[in-house]
Amino acid sequence: MLEFVKWKRGQLFAVSHPAGQTKGLCRLTHIGMMADMEDIGWLDKNALDIRADWIPAGGRAFLEKNIAEGTATLVNTSYCTLAEWKARMEREIPRKKRVHLLALGDVGSTVLTVLKLLGGDCISALGIYDVNETVCQRWECELNQAAYPWEYDALPPVEILREENLFACDVFVFCASKGIPPVGSGVQDVRMAQYEANKGIISHFAKKAAESHFQGLFAVVSDPVDPLCRAALQAAGGILLPEQIQGYGLGVMNARAAYYAKKDARFASFLTEGRAYGPHGADLVIANSIAQYDDALSRELTQLAVEANLRTRELGFKPYVAPAISSAAISLLLTLRGKWHYSSNFLGGIYMGCKNRSTPFGLETETLPLPEPLFARIQQAAENLEAIQ
Repeated sequence: MLEFVKWKRGQLFAVSHPAGQTKGLCRLTHIGMMADMEDIGWLDKNALDIRADWIPAGGRAFLEKNIAEGTATLVNTSYCTLAEWKARMEREIPRKKRVHLLALGDVGSTVLTVLKLLGGDCISALGIYDVNETVCQRWECELNQAAYPWEYDALPPVEILREENLFACDVFVFCASKGIPPVGSGVQDVRMAQYEANKGIISHFAKKAAESHFQGLFAVVSDPVDPLCRAALQAAGGILLPEQIQGYGLGVMNARAAYYAKKDARFASFLTEGRAYGPHGADLVIANSIAQYDDALSRELTQLAVEANLRTRELGFKPYVAPAISSAAISLLLTLRGKWHYSSNFLGGIYMGCKNRSTPFGLETETLPLPEPLFARIQQAAENLEAIQ
């Protein structure tokens, strides 16, 4: 029996799946999403078309009508009742968001600077916290002296936080990191080398978010993004919803693929037809095109994107500028504006990177008819992410 309730913008359609295995809420864009628990198949329209055949006729026309109108939301009543979901959906959301950043190292300070310069339309204030108080004082001073003449409130102010106020915000940005291998260390997978140290740090702050009953977005920028998202969810002990946590690492991998596609005409299709999937790391999946997918060409472009950070290290520099800008700052701004971007979101127990956007009807992930060889690569990436503990 189809269970639903109307709210002021559309309809909430209910399923009941085990908490922790699916999102609490998301935009319903295909009838096949009602047929079974979410998994990697939600990225593939071909798979969802098959599942759609399982939906009984009763209520099907009403469901399809709301999906076509773009006003349908899927909610999991294992987290909240339909009435509670309705109340959540109807609460007032500020037009401009308060954003708090943890840690102001190379990445954090770069993210902060870009958000300050470009976030005036969607950010009300930027709160900063670092264990080194002098660093906070430096950036409060520097960035609050960055202003347009005669328009002194055009850019969001930067404010120093106390640790207990970190989660009094709409968006919390985790940029803390420990144990980054130095340039010249010979470490090939720099991202995974940081996992254990950063897992402990993010777990500490995820517990604090849970204790604060944080209702906003917990944005993970530190490496390795995707496993750290999952660690944060586990540490939050069921208090944070899976969709409250998003990982910001895939944006730069897409940008790196575009960089090489501009340099080599063989990859030119990526610039108009390509996609990026998976984690910010070795299991990245770049597709040269969805409609004209070439597996060999796509794997070659994937490898170039994966190893781009090593090329910067070979020059003697830490490759943090492009990730801080493309993966974090730009993608966060697009998230706040409700625009399509790349980030990692909860999908059937793991965090998987794909094209998505935030909407008034919930998180929407792009669903495309994926070629079988491409979908096989995405499935393999998902299995490898699942194996990381």
